[in-house]
Amino acid sequence: MTTIEVDADRCVGGGQCVLAAPELFDQDELDGTVILLRQPADDEDGDALQAERVCPARAIHVVS
Repeated sequence: MTTIEVDADRCVGGGQCVLAAPELFDQDELDGTVILLRQPADDEDGDALQAERVCPARAIHVVS
């Protein structure tokens, strides 16, 4: 089972996570920081890993 951890304090609001996995991430309307909507289903592991890879602030960590 894959788990996503986010560090909103590191987030710079780039929005790449939302582009990579809109079913898993959103952005705060006030400051644009990452919001984890839910943990990934088994078939969404690739989307979670892509979001981790493209995050410019390294604020997303996928743990298997």
